[in-house]
Order: sequence, then C-alpha cells, then structure tokens
Amino acid sequence: MAETMKGLHRTHRCAEVTKTEIGSEVTLMGWVQKSRNKGGIVFVDLRDRSGMIQLIFEDGSIDHEGFEKAGKLRSEFVIAVVGTVEARSGAVNTNLATGEIEIRARQLRILSEAETPPFPIEEDSKTREEVRLKYRYLDLRRPDLQRNLMLRSKVATVTRSFFANEGFLEIETPTLCNSTPEGARDYLVPSRVHPGEFYALPQSPQILKQLLMCSGYDRYFQIARCYRDEDLRADRQPEFTQIDMELSFVDVDDVIDVNERFLAKLFKEVLDVDVQLPIQRMTWQEAMDRFGSDKPDLRFGMELHDVTDVVKDCEFAVFKGAIENGGSVRGINARGQGAMPRKKIDKLVSFAKDYGAKGLAYIAIHEDGSLKSSFSKFMTEEEMKALVETMEGEPGDLLLFAADKNKVVYSVLGALRLELAKQMELLNKDEFRFVWITEFPLLEWSEEENRFTAMHHPFTMLMEEDIDLLETDPGKVRAKAYDIVLNGNEIGGGSVRIHQDDIQERMFEALGFTKEEAHEKFGFLLNAFKYGVPPHAGLAYGLDRLVMLMAKRDSIRDVIAFPKVKDASDLMLEAPGPVAQKQLDELALIIDSKCSEQ
Repeated sequence: MAETMKGLHRTHRCAEVTKTEIGSEVTLMGWVQKSRNKGGIVFVDLRDRSGMIQLIFEDGSIDHEGFEKAGKLRSEFVIAVVGTVEARSGAVNTNLATGEIEIRARQLRILSEAETPPFPIEEDSKTREEVRLKYRYLDLRRPDLQRNLMLRSKVATVTRSFFANEGFLEIETPTLCNSTPEGARDYLVPSRVHPGEFYALPQSPQILKQLLMCSGYDRYFQIARCYRDEDLRADRQPEFTQIDMELSFVDVDDVIDVNERFLAKLFKEVLDVDVQLPIQRMTWQEAMDRFGSDKPDLRFGMELHDVTDVVKDCEFAVFKGAIENGGSVRGINARGQGAMPRKKIDKLVSFAKDYGAKGLAYIAIHEDGSLKSSFSKFMTEEEMKALVETMEGEPGDLLLFAADKNKVVYSVLGALRLELAKQMELLNKDEFRFVWITEFPLLEWSEEENRFTAMHHPFTMLMEEDIDLLETDPGKVRAKAYDIVLNGNEIGGGSVRIHQDDIQERMFEALGFTKEEAHEKFGFLLNAFKYGVPPHAGLAYGLDRLVMLMAKRDSIRDVIAFPKVKDASDLMLEAPGPVAQKQLDELALIIDSKCSEQ
C-alpha cells in the first residue's frame, strides 16, 4: 500500500552524500534499482538522477514492520528512507561515486509500488529501440540518458549566460507563421477562424530575426523550436532545436569571433575541454578537393589526391571517359590496408555505388612492393609508377580511385573515406576537431526545377569580388556563408545577409523570380528594407546535434527527451493519430477516403 511523505523532507540526492557526512542522519528518496534479501539483512541500491547509493535494512536498526516492508521491495518501487551514513562494511565499490559509504536505514516509507518493467532500467540498454521508445518514460530513467539530458540542460544554461553577457537579447519569435518557399516541406496547421487557410510551423526564424535587425535590436538570440517535414536519418528529427542568433553592423569575422569564444566557453564549462582558438578555416573548394565533403572530419588524414593529370593519357576507358566528359580522377590511400581480402574490397565497391559511382578502381601494394590492380593491364609500367607516387603509396597500402563528374567523385570518396575510417577505428570520440568552412557557392543548379536555387537562402550576401559574375557566370559566385563543423558534422551555419536593394533584386533575378513573384513571396521583408536596414549577419546551431557530439552518442534520439522515429511518429504518444469528425468539421477539412483506407 502506497504511503505519503508525512512531513518527510529530502536532505540529499543519492550521489550527493559523501564520506564527510559519516555519522550524520539523511533522508533520501528515489527508485529501487535492485534489492537483495539475505535473511537478517536486506541490501537495496537506491537510484535517482544523481546516481546510486547502498541502503542497509537490518532487523533491530529499523523496527520490525519496517524490516518486513524492506523485504518486499522490488525494482522501481519509489521509497523514502531516513538513516545514518556509515563507512561501507563490505568491499568498496569503485564503480560508484558513493562506493565508500552506505546508509543504515531506521525508517522506510513505500511511496509507490511498481510492476515489473518491460525491460531492465540499466545503462547502455540492449533492448530494441522501438520497445524503449514505446515506454520512453521508463527509458528516460536510465542513468546514461539522464546524464545526456542533464548535459543538454547545462548547454542551454551556459548558452543563455554567454550570449546575455555579450549583449544579445533573448526574443521569442512565433511558431504559427506563413508557409515559406525555397526550403524543405512545411508542417501546416489549418486555421479554424480562417477556413481553408493554413499556418506553417517555422523551419527557422530566419526572416523574423532579420526583421528584428531592421527594428534596431542589434543582437538577438533564441533557443528556438523548428520544424521540417523531411525524410529522417539518425541525426534528423521533424522537430528540432536551434541556438539561433543575428547581429547588426558586422561582417564574417565578427560572427566567427563571438562564436569561437562561445564554443570555447561551452566546451570548457560543460566538458572541461579546451578549444584551441582561433579555429582553423577552410574554403568550401579546399574542403571538397581535400576531403570530398563540405563537413570534413579532421580527426584523421586519408585526404583525396587529384590524379587527373597523371592518367589523362592512359588507355583505361573509365579514367579516359571521365576526363573527356569534364570530370576528374581522384583517389584515397588507405594506409596499411593493402592485404584487404577481395570480398571486403567488393563490399567497398558496392558501398561506392550507393553514392553514385559506376565502380571503384584499386591498387593494392604488397609488402614486397609488387602491385595488384583492377586496371593495370590498361596502364604502362611508367603510368602505374607515377600514379603510386602521386598517391604517396607505400608497401602495405591500398589505393582506391573514383572517376566521374566532380560532384560524384567528391560524394563517393568523401563517404568512402569515412567508411574506411570506421573500419580502421580511426574515429576517436574523445577528440573534438573544429573547422570553419567558408566561401560556399552561392547557387546550385536544380535539374528538377531547371534553374539555379540558393544553396543557403535567397538573402545570403555574395563575396563582393564576385558580384559581377551573378549575371554572366552565376555558378561561380561565392557566398559570404560559413559553417562550423565538428568531427565531420555540421553543427552550425550562417551567412552575412544582403541588405542592399539592388543586389537583392539581382539575386532574385538569378533565382528566376520576377519582381512580382519576389514581392509575393517575401514582400513584408522587402518592404521593411525600404525603411533603413543595417548590415547584418547570423548563425544557427543545431542544438540536438551539438549535444549528441558532446555526449559522444551516435543518434540525436539519445539526447532528446521524447524523440520520433524515422517515419516521424511518436511510439509512446501514438502520434500522429486520427481526430474526431467534429474537429475536422470545425476546420473545414475533408479527409480523402484513400487516406482512411491506408
């Protein structure tokens, strides 16, 4: 039978009790992790969010009724205990912060009984994720998840403190907005008051924070909820959180400066990790040429080598055809992998095909210096020698090559580089390697829409020296955009914004918008710009992804209290779900019969 607290007041959390309090009386409350009844004595491990401590119930130390109750304790019962701190009578448990002490109980109250949970509440649970997410309220009791969420809370606290001290104002922007073009799919919310019309949940506060700069607020930040209706991966959720900011009267270096100091403070206060400043910078082109990715992982080498000039006159049709079609031939050197079995190499070929490759050429350098290659019969001995030298090949190395359009080659080798690093165990989660990627292309060609689209958004400022290319060669225009990358993950990105009318009009023209279309889509921002707009720039971090990396986890679901799965459903809340016909009628909505049949 559950009891009340009857005036008891908790004095400590479990792991807050230390050996300095031996002899003191404490009152603890929490969940029973496990109970061991040894006849005349009952040992109980008590758990709360701070950790665990051992309790001892002995007939005589506690009244007989209390001892009887202690013998009935089971996993996940919620209890209150009054007792005395003692030095541990048995062996010290070095795995616990409280391993040198225990509590000799003199009073016990069972605040809540518990059924046997569907899975053990333990660190690094091996229970299937679907089951754990269905019972997320139990999953969240696990110590590792509790540490992750406490770390997340600390990140938010340090963030607010830092930006407040830097003169930023925390301002909330609305979550019921208008649908925005030029982005991912919006989540739509039907309006009851305006039948047939819809709000959209914001993909980011982008336009709103620019309007705040127009309104003279100078420095804004917000820990903002954002929503995107897109296909999910391990590091994506339909609703997510950004650390969002915008600054007036600044350029690229100003934004980078304040954010480098933020990252240094955050990692020092939360993880006691020193971030070396200034953080390395790399242009987008350099990142693609060296790593095949605009979010390079710098914890290991294995950089790309451009061997186009070395093989341009060879007779290997794959290399020759790629070069003739305006592409390139590039390779990576997997050092020490020259003895890789053919089956494993074939798996790498299949992996490369998933990223658009037609195949993967290779050279294995044996320990005696001899070569085994998939294409040597099409090459002269001199060409093979020059190729190995350019790749810095040594005995025992495996050289892998992709030949195609640059976009495909970068994609294939960038992904292959990471896959090999995983197989070779080169990724150290205790190492934090930051890099700024700058000078992104302003535009990218969309085959689907048959026009240029903005790589970031239509308000991104051009590099001043590239402005005249906007009409003549738009694909070569670089943006004043910057991403902050950590261990191969983009954790934040931003840009300087266009604040000049004439440049903004030229940008819209490059995107294929008429003046009328531009005003239809972005009229309220363009109108605001008529009344005096300061130069401004901003950046937003993905808080979930940042915390995931700080917590050394592989999925953002491990750092979000109530995440969704890959089909954007919530297994615990059983959302999304049907609603009553009355609600649909109020919103003037009719559900297609095909949807009902699914």
